[in-house]
Amino acid sequence: MRLIVARCCIDYSGRLRTRLPEALRLLAIKSDGSVMVHADTGGFKPQNWMTPPTVIEEEAGRIVVRKRAGSTEDRLDIQVLEVLSDVTHDMGEAAALEKQGVERELQELLADAPAHCGEGFRLVRREWPTDIGPVDLMCRDAGDGWVAVEIKRVGTIDAVEQLTRYLERITEEPGFGACRGVLAAAQIKPQARVLAESRGIGCVEVDPAALRGERVPDLTLFAA
Repeated sequence: MRLIVARCCIDYSGRLRTRLPEALRLLAIKSDGSVMVHADTGGFKPQNWMTPPTVIEEEAGRIVVRKRAGSTEDRLDIQVLEVLSDVTHDMGEAAALEKQGVERELQELLADAPAHCGEGFRLVRREWPTDIGPVDLMCRDAGDGWVAVEIKRVGTIDAVEQLTRYLERITEEPGFGACRGVLAAAQIKPQARVLAESRGIGCVEVDPAALRGERVPDLTLFAA
């Protein structure tokens, strides 16, 4: 991984146009072609980013990152005005993320009984790979459509954003353009549910005790 701390300004063009004015930023360039632009504020989310596959071109005072997006091209044009640090680290082989506690147990239980995530769901694979991380469960629904299921202990806005990013990657693959998403959690925050519904993502609250067979699930009445 290459980490560059530099004073720079950045223009993005593609599905829209944005500009980051001159400021000190961290540029993270990963060996798989991922590029992330971070400021020292704003939490963990990058100000701009490009997912692989990308083409990275570099010349004096300029880094250009290009990515094909269907018939168009996304482009990050980074004008480097001053470099404070430029280091490269060999990260070795990446170990897969292991979920712990409730989330891991929920994934195992729902993999054995995917119909709890939706009527007629059947499991295709656990840990379905994408270039930005694995989706917990990839299922087919009763109509044979693809469904990506992300499992959390508590469903938050960040969980919805994570599933949205997975769906963006999955639906770019041939044959997966109609893939939909479901967020499954022991508890789903109201704000997360509103955001998910606005993006066409389903929400399912699951009871680990009921999945383990330790108690009878509560009956839920739906108004007409």
